[in-house]
Amino acid sequence: MSMKERLATESGKVPFTKMQGAGNDYVYVNTLLYSVPDPEATAIKWSDRHFGIGSDGLVLIGAPSDEAVADFSMRIFNADGSEAMMCGNASRCIGKYVYERGLFHGDTVRLETLSGVKILKLHIAGGKVESVTVDMGEPRFDVPEQYTAPETAPNGTMPVGTEGVFVSMGNPHYVIFVDDISKVDVAKEGRVLEFDKAFPERCNIEFAQPEARSSSAATLRTRVWERGSGITMACGTGACATAVAAAKTGRAARQSDIVMDGGTLHIEWGDDNHVRMTGPAAFVFDGEKEL
Repeated sequence: MSMKERLATESGKVPFTKMQGAGNDYVYVNTLLYSVPDPEATAIKWSDRHFGIGSDGLVLIGAPSDEAVADFSMRIFNADGSEAMMCGNASRCIGKYVYERGLFHGDTVRLETLSGVKILKLHIAGGKVESVTVDMGEPRFDVPEQYTAPETAPNGTMPVGTEGVFVSMGNPHYVIFVDDISKVDVAKEGRVLEFDKAFPERCNIEFAQPEARSSSAATLRTRVWERGSGITMACGTGACATAVAAAKTGRAARQSDIVMDGGTLHIEWGDDNHVRMTGPAAFVFDGEKEL
């Protein structure tokens, strides 16, 4: 046991780092040094914005199952304690964390997640990671375990005829296109849709309003209801799903700027069918807290 591990054990507290990507904030623990035996309970406790640290969830940075395939692993737990498959904003933050904390010295990080190994390209200037591009993999549209594709699409209490598109980016997303996003009650609609019977594993919900389009890119104002966390400032996989759904329905080309409450993410759906997301990552503060 290292000195840091011994001190953490004796004090009963574990060091953490709070980070955010486009306002999507998580608490990060380096489990190469510190153990979190019950991450589900810890995520609930630490995520509380009144009595805890305050976050959209808990992220554990660890060793990969196979060092020949990946450099680090990520486990992510939502604010309600449920474990997610993947988070694009969190993965960008991990790229910044491992580089700027001296755990990694290259510009391409292989990150193991529950939805496969993701490749993070770090954009570095002056020894700092200014932004990160993540290869989010290929979107899927026919995933029976995540979406039962009913004859009448789920739409909560949205107006009849509102169009929704299912896209899996490892985790399930349902993108609803609207004419005026300011009139959408995201909390009301999102809460209903997350638990709709069409989604056996529950679902992340995006509400998107196309704002502008050129021959090469589009801008879509998007708000998010995240499965297990509620309204969040941004969602990386949700931005990818929105861009893919917009391209699939003719609302955008293969590149989009997704404007979320916490910032803008640039999404490119390449000719190789891979979706790549570029966006910021930032440290908020460090601290330590009892489990």
